[in-house]
Amino acid sequence: MKKNSEFMCGVRDGLPICFGYLSVSFAFGIFAVGSGLHILETLLLSMTNVTSAGQFAAVPIIAMGKSAAELALLQLVINARYALMSLSLSQKLGKDIRMRDRFLISFVNTDEVFAVASSKSGDVTRRYMHGLILTPYIGWSLGTLLGAVAGDILPHILVSALGIAIYGMFVAIVLPSTKKSRPTAVCVLLAALLSCLFYYVPALSSVPDGFAMIICAVLSSAILAAVAPAVQVEEGENA
Repeated sequence: MKKNSEFMCGVRDGLPICFGYLSVSFAFGIFAVGSGLHILETLLLSMTNVTSAGQFAAVPIIAMGKSAAELALLQLVINARYALMSLSLSQKLGKDIRMRDRFLISFVNTDEVFAVASSKSGDVTRRYMHGLILTPYIGWSLGTLLGAVAGDILPHILVSALGIAIYGMFVAIVLPSTKKSRPTAVCVLLAALLSCLFYYVPALSSVPDGFAMIICAVLSSAILAAVAPAVQVEEGENA
């Protein structure tokens, strides 16, 4: 009974991510089919690559018939941050999580799944993580299928608006943690500031988006780790 309860808890925590992914993957489905991919190809792309930025960037390369090496390099740059998130999340995984479970979890370790799992107090169990990744995966695949079937019948402005939902959902996930911890809030603000610099400063704007995201995340985390280590934060909160 306890295992089923942990699984259902993960499913419930993953439902908001699932609903948020429906709109974004729906837009991806329309975009991919409009770029020349077939419905089945579009669906398989989402079912084997749960990464919005990577998939949106991959479609033009696939549609234009460019080399697999170029596609692989682009995905490595854009998705390198998932390696860092997986290393961080591995510290919270319970002892019941085996090696094959780690591969499965890493496959759907998106930004939102990582944020939810990391915000849980204590270690997360195998059954909880299975439930947490299940609903987002279903939402991502289902939304892609619906968007691919819909094709390009919706106005372009509506398709663009659907993509905003992912940012609102991520803000809703991160905001509670920033309210509880001042160092976390400062880290988020610092990362946002660095991101603005890479966007607006001409000398930095030429840096690829994938590299810029990695630099912002690593640099802001490193600065806060040096200024406000986790041990000191915990002592301050307990006090």
